Amino acid sequence: MDSINNRGQILNMCKPIGWTSNDVVRWVKRRTGEKVGHAGTLDPFADGVLLMCIGAATKKVPQLMALEKEYRALVEFGVETDTLDIAGTIINQRPIRVESAILEQSLASFIGDIDQTPPLYSALKVQGRRAYDLARSGKPVQLDKRLVHIYDISVVQFNGRQLEIDVRCAKGVYIRSLARDIAQHCGTIGFLRKLTRTRVGHYKVRDSIRIDQADNLKIV
Repeated sequence: MDSINNRGQILNMCKPIGWTSNDVVRWVKRRTGEKVGHAGTLDPFADGVLLMCIGAATKKVPQLMALEKEYRALVEFGVETDTLDIAGTIINQRPIRVESAILEQSLASFIGDIDQTPPLYSALKVQGRRAYDLARSGKPVQLDKRLVHIYDISVVQFNGRQLEIDVRCAKGVYIRSLARDIAQHCGTIGFLRKLTRTRVGHYKVRDSIRIDQADNLKIV
């Protein structure tokens, strides 16, 4: 924990798979009795670092959201889902095996400033409504590309069908969109099978507190 003052702390929590970010906020709030906010949403299928701002530390949320982030992502080629992740419905399949040389060229093209189209199933607002609500209702959704920055992408392992990478990026990057775009650049389709946020600023997942470790969580 980082202490802000005697009634405010930043808590490095490890969000479990299957929980929403707001689930963790409610869980922490019940145990502290304090005002709680989080600094950057993680999708339910993902796990990893989720910073909880407690009490006076909620004022730090914008500052924390601007910190550099790091993810470990598992991309699967040859399959596409409507949400671009494992939680979605398969909408397309294409038998293909990506060659290492093509992949290397593709990854290099995503380093630096890039234009990225957010996923249709996202919390971004379109004419006052969440994009995911419009997508689920079958209404057309048009999301504009946004300029984002990726510092580095390194390959952990690759077998031609599944790619595991570490991504170091600035705020605003959608890893689901990155998985889609890498696959398209390699001449195929793909989706994000697994995602872990391993770092936000100096807060690392190896130092984070799991839900089962924090039953007696208190402000100190």
